[in-house]
Amino acid sequence: MNIPNRMTLSRILLIPVFIILLSVPFNWGEWDIGDATLPVPHFAAAVLFIMAAVTDWVDGYYARKYNLVTNLGKFLDPLADKLLVAAALILLVELGMAPGWVAIVIISRELAVTGLRLVAAGEGIVLAAGSMGKLKTATQMIAISVLLLHDFPFSYTAISFGIVMLYISLFFTVASGYDYFVKNWHVMRDSK
Repeated sequence: MNIPNRMTLSRILLIPVFIILLSVPFNWGEWDIGDATLPVPHFAAAVLFIMAAVTDWVDGYYARKYNLVTNLGKFLDPLADKLLVAAALILLVELGMAPGWVAIVIISRELAVTGLRLVAAGEGIVLAAGSMGKLKTATQMIAISVLLLHDFPFSYTAISFGIVMLYISLFFTVASGYDYFVKNWHVMRDSK
């Protein structure tokens, strides 16, 4: 349990706090941000989400720089991302801030890739995330962060920047899922 793995585990442990901030009707007030308002609990949840996203980048960088990449880290890191993104998307749909079908497609892709990783693990193979998957994760993190902030600092525009980013992340989610399955189809084909 090295430092990058501990950071990844801390990301997983932040998820319940994130869920509570968006689910429990705290009345901490709200801020005016252009043509909208930003409830303080949503701001707190966004800060927590952004901290988790930054931690994702830091633990990966630290693990690669100091040669601390482990099979546990290769498994936990994408799992932490998927749990955080799924929780955020479900809550954004519940709050009426994201289309449900987009959340379903993104979460379905994440479950499918996790299933492939589990099959690979059963065969003694660890599948790490590729560069397309990292781009997918980055666009998802940006989209969710902006939506949690109610489009701040873009709240003065006529089009929701968060929704635009969500559709961009949807594109990369589907494309990276396709790429991941094409590159690793041998795992499914050759599994016992």
